[in-house]
Amino acid sequence: MLLSELIQEDLVKMNLEARNKWDAIEELVDLLVGAHELRLANRAEVLDTVFAREKSLSTGLEHGLAVPHGAVECVGDILAAVGLSAGGIPFDSLDGAPARLVVLLVIPRGAAQRHVRTLAGIARLASNQGLRNRILDAQTPAEILEAIYLLEQEDADPDKGET
Repeated sequence: MLLSELIQEDLVKMNLEARNKWDAIEELVDLLVGAHELRLANRAEVLDTVFAREKSLSTGLEHGLAVPHGAVECVGDILAAVGLSAGGIPFDSLDGAPARLVVLLVIPRGAAQRHVRTLAGIARLASNQGLRNRILDAQTPAEILEAIYLLEQEDADPDKGET
């Protein structure tokens, strides 16, 4: 599943207030609750699961990207929320850089194959410097969604090349 198929404008937070990864995860879970993608009654289960995953192995990747995630019983489909942090958030990333782009994924338990494909797609797009720059320079959620969509289309058509 493509990231552009999972998010809409109300699932993008332009200025994360968090100063650590735990608060960033909580902020994005609350964004899902506020957008009525996740029931408030399931908030604690999602937080516990994503926190446990993060404690076992950091989801901070490279290039200022973190993809906290967890598999839970309480959702029927993959949920995603995106947050930007101008100053970056310490995420124990592979390259030591703070995360400026945080993509939260909540996966239904048992959807491991779709989960792996979604994570791989996000990592592949995040390795595209053009995408990172467009997202980090975006002024609105709509600009972020447009950048993700356009670059996913380029990724699907290798003849177009990287921008």
